Amino acid sequence: MTHHGTPCWYELSTSPGSLKAAETFYGKVLGWTFADAGMEGFTYHLASIGGAMVAGAMDMPADVAGMPPMWMIYFAVDDADKTVAAMQKAGAKVHRPVADIPGTGRFAILGDPQGAGFGILEPLPMPGGGGGGAFDQMKAGHGNWNELMSSDPAKGFDFYSAAFGWQKSRAVGMGEMGSYQLFSHQGQDIGGMMGLGNSPAACWLPYFGVTGTDAAIGRIKAAAGTVLHGPMEVPGGAFIAVARDPQGAHFAVVGPK
Repeated sequence: MTHHGTPCWYELSTSPGSLKAAETFYGKVLGWTFADAGMEGFTYHLASIGGAMVAGAMDMPADVAGMPPMWMIYFAVDDADKTVAAMQKAGAKVHRPVADIPGTGRFAILGDPQGAGFGILEPLPMPGGGGGGAFDQMKAGHGNWNELMSSDPAKGFDFYSAAFGWQKSRAVGMGEMGSYQLFSHQGQDIGGMMGLGNSPAACWLPYFGVTGTDAAIGRIKAAAGTVLHGPMEVPGGAFIAVARDPQGAHFAVVGPK
């Protein structure tokens, strides 16, 4: 069962006409295979690894075609309409109102009060009672960590905590960049929040698990991606690298060195 407030889906919107190229890149870097979701009148591809669906990919929708390629993180909710109404009241902006995805559930896309975009999904009950395994910190190729860069991370935390029940875990000092506030859900650390750093605007950054960060960096470079930062050791002994795919979408990898 996917609990309210759990990261549940990762979605790539890439530059129009680049879907195949983007899929080739992530296939090489993360070992994903892609298949058409079979949505009527709309091309949406599903990425899988080890039999589990982990991400979606599509061309940037025509009504926002000028936006740079990006990854969006979706969080599961018990009631999409109720959650969106409460978030709006708390200062969020609704970019796409609640709508049905046949066979999947109800979704909406919002911007938090500082402007970071994210999605919510009220998933339909799955056969066998599962809620989707896109976020799994034990498996490579799955979502592993969710990082918010914000112009006001303290207010950001208050917003998401009220909406999703997240709790503050430890805070790690980052010198002049302030502190990195880990947050937990259901007793498990699932992400961190920090100031804007090098980001020009508030945003969420997905981290995907890998079996070795050095090898993943090699794959990113070989597939014409750009490594922006890392490998860097993080508290707990894992190593991270932040990268940009050939179309311009930012993502990160995390795992042993």
